[in-house]
Amino acid sequence: MDWKPYITADPKVMHGAVCFRGTRVPVSAVLDNLAAGETAERILEQHPSLKLEHIPAAIAYAADLARERVVPIPA
Repeated sequence: MDWKPYITADPKVMHGAVCFRGTRVPVSAVLDNLAAGETAERILEQHPSLKLEHIPAAIAYAADLARERVVPIPA
């Protein structure tokens, strides 16, 4: 999945934290919840501004980071 349409970092939003585009939800919050065993459905209940496609986008973003290379974040 191409995560770039769904994820951004804007210094004016959440102090530049990597968030889902159009929201103030950090990608790390979703990844933390997934790592803790939360289901996608529960995460979406907790963050109503997210859509189902944000979950695989977060995973794809994390996979890119795990490849130990510089990952440009679109503004």
